[in-house]
Amino acid sequence: MTGLSVLAAASAHGVPRRRRSGRVRVPGRDDGRRLGADRLGGALGERATLVLFSSAFCAPCRATRRVLGEVAGMVPGVAHVEIDAEARLDLVRELGILRTPTVLVLDAEGRIVRRASGLPRKADVVAALGEAVSPAGGER
Repeated sequence: MTGLSVLAAASAHGVPRRRRSGRVRVPGRDDGRRLGADRLGGALGERATLVLFSSAFCAPCRATRRVLGEVAGMVPGVAHVEIDAEARLDLVRELGILRTPTVLVLDAEGRIVRRASGLPRKADVVAALGEAVSPAGGER
């Protein structure tokens, strides 16, 4: 195989995978699970919380941290909490976190509204956050 054909094969595999990475994929509410400040190691936001599961050597985690920080700064009452996945393996296993970065969007009561793995786009985070803070998102 020539160098050009190897590059073409790698691109054919990587582009669709990269396109899916970071998209919000879970349509449900994770069976109504709740996470409180005691389990997260940080206070819940008044309206919603963005939780980032990261690891030390994860380059996309740094970019995700910036995106979540920007979004949390734009929307009043939204907190951003980061959890070191390696230090909290109990929570990682319980929540089925399979890779870093993984982002959970919690409503005001700490219920998981949405999740995404990979580097999320700011627009996707804002859209998921909109569901968490909307009146319909708060009714059960």
